Amino acid sequence: MSELESQVDLRPYNTLAVSERAEYLLTVEDDRQLQAALLLADQHSWPVTLLGGGSNLVLAGPVSGLVLLMRSRGRRVLSRSASELIIEAAAGENWHDFVCWSLDLGLNGLENLSLIPGTVGAAPVQNIGAYGVEVKDVFHSLDALDRETGEVRCFSLTDCEFAYRDSHFKRAPGRYVILRVRFRLSPRPHINVEYTPLAVAWRATGLDAPDARVVSELVCSIRRSKLPDPAALPNAGSFFKNPLVSQATAEALLQRFPDMPNFPQADGRRKLAAGWLIEQAGWKGFRRGDVGVHTAQALVLVNYGVARGADIMTLAADIAEDVQQRFGVRLEQEPPLLGKLSV
Repeated sequence: MSELESQVDLRPYNTLAVSERAEYLLTVEDDRQLQAALLLADQHSWPVTLLGGGSNLVLAGPVSGLVLLMRSRGRRVLSRSASELIIEAAAGENWHDFVCWSLDLGLNGLENLSLIPGTVGAAPVQNIGAYGVEVKDVFHSLDALDRETGEVRCFSLTDCEFAYRDSHFKRAPGRYVILRVRFRLSPRPHINVEYTPLAVAWRATGLDAPDARVVSELVCSIRRSKLPDPAALPNAGSFFKNPLVSQATAEALLQRFPDMPNFPQADGRRKLAAGWLIEQAGWKGFRRGDVGVHTAQALVLVNYGVARGADIMTLAADIAEDVQQRFGVRLEQEPPLLGKLSV
């Protein structure tokens, strides 16, 4: 475990590059170090904040208590059969590196989730998804420390209560620390290219045989064309969830906006494209000081310089209010707030 640091600038640890300070900070690399860090926090009555890749949060202000940088490492194959392999990764592993490792093993299932920033441990919390695939579709189980009981518990797919960009862990913030995650993948070629941009790109390859690595490369190319690299232009990825509305609401909107993208869901509702709504409202490319809406993807808010959390949240609120007034649809923010909001 690293030495305890105080008043640490968190700008290097969040992809929106917001500069706020952690009261105390420790880096933990395994379960033993994590237990020691949590004991230290309990002894001092410090609140604890877990930080992985910092790619899905808005640093709203100073963070009191102890911030733990989760940097555990380890990947392995747990079981193997003709039809499936169970692979496991430590929570601190980089997500995209883990996806690439699975492809190196000749496995299918994670390719659509390529190039998503963050860590393996954060993936189930958000039930990350892209191009027609979500974590829940390939999930096997995970181990998590229950901070209320002090016990390490194994969570099955059912236990995790996955939903769209949601899970049991997201609804119980602060209670669990995810330690390791396991996935059920297939050695047999099988691809999902039903999502329209990916389907178009796949057809352009002229390939007939399924190839997970090619799909991964296509996904990476599409993402790079639409989403800015946080290292070049700080951002937290998609800032709003795609809203789910009733079929009646969707049909009423289609009467007014026949070209509006909408996608039927298993429960009868329709998923709308938040980026389309924001763009139609005229926010794409908008800039206010150091915070703005990306010029190529209206779902992404960016930090052009030294934007504060309050600046980002004000713009997000203005966008959501405008979309509500124009379309009668409520946008929900995807990245959670971290720290006490500075104004």
